[in-house]
Amino acid sequence: MPEKAAPSPIQLNPLHAMTGVAVTRTNTGSSSVRQHRLGRSLSQKETSASNASNLLLDRLPDEVRSRLSGQLTPIPLFHGQIIHKPGDKIRALYFPTTCMISVTVRMRDGRTVEAGAIGSREVVGINAFMGGRETTQTEYVVQLPGEAIKIEANSMTAEFDRNTEMRDVMLRYTQAFVAQISQNVACNRLHDTDERFARWLLEVRDRVQSDEFPLTHGFMAEMLGIRRASVTDAATKLKKLEVIETKRGTIRIKHTQDLEKISCECYFALKEEYDRLLG
Repeated sequence: MPEKAAPSPIQLNPLHAMTGVAVTRTNTGSSSVRQHRLGRSLSQKETSASNASNLLLDRLPDEVRSRLSGQLTPIPLFHGQIIHKPGDKIRALYFPTTCMISVTVRMRDGRTVEAGAIGSREVVGINAFMGGRETTQTEYVVQLPGEAIKIEANSMTAEFDRNTEMRDVMLRYTQAFVAQISQNVACNRLHDTDERFARWLLEVRDRVQSDEFPLTHGFMAEMLGIRRASVTDAATKLKKLEVIETKRGTIRIKHTQDLEKISCECYFALKEEYDRLLG
């Protein structure tokens, strides 16, 4: 039998919000001035963003994509925006294309650590398919601003219940995401800061589909669960090796292959698992 052709990526028009117009958002206390500023910074990447896609969304069966096409809404997401809080009902799913969302766990003393990351190969809201609609103890917060595709949870769950091929895709994704969480636990326990930092930058690059992204040392330290000074030391080493460059809260990866050599094995192990399960 002839091999089935891979589905073509869903193409979306650029967001009006990416032209610099302020956009009202919920679940955040940031000012509209900050939203306006972030919108302007995103507008510089308007062309690439409009062509970006989400791997998981692209893997859905053609018939499902056709039925859902009118309900898929591209939206801007802003740094610090909370998508889901612990205990929230999942009313919508978000397929990131150029943004990155952290799955975080907050301790009673206020400390926060990243348990997983969601970007252009994943979705926020997978719990909606699991029979329960709560996000348990985790919080989903936008780490890097950009664009995502939003759809109501009811529409997705209806397709999940009636289409076995879609159900298979989403269950394989769930397996991949569990692998990510498991790999993160091993990485945090066994690998040194330099390796983990390099791996984390590569993971960010893959998820936002860009070599340059806005990140502060303080924020990276919080996500990696290490001291800010440790992040500064690791970044300084990479700068001296001319693997990355930093300025004004922005990091640009100059040489991806060199960064891969410094990264621990977890980056490649997880990439192979995603490729195996989702293609």
